[in-house]
Amino acid sequence: MALKYVIKDFRDDGDKKYVGFMITDEKGSQFAIDKKVTLSEGKTNEQYVKDALALAKSEIDEWVASFAQIGKTWNPDTEALE
Repeated sequence: MALKYVIKDFRDDGDKKYVGFMITDEKGSQFAIDKKVTLSEGKTNEQYVKDALALAKSEIDEWVASFAQIGKTWNPDTEALE
């Protein structure tokens, strides 16, 4: 499943870089998540985004997995999802 990641927030917050994502799946479902990464001299914007995304990965994966059974049909005779 292809996800689209749009940066919704990107700012300094004390000694942290606050990075917010709006993630959209192929069906148009959206998930917003924010992470803070420690500021480091010489770090690029892309590196902050990459680090923030790494921190958010498990929560994004959980959100994606929550759709796994949606739309399937339950067959009570075979006790199986189809």
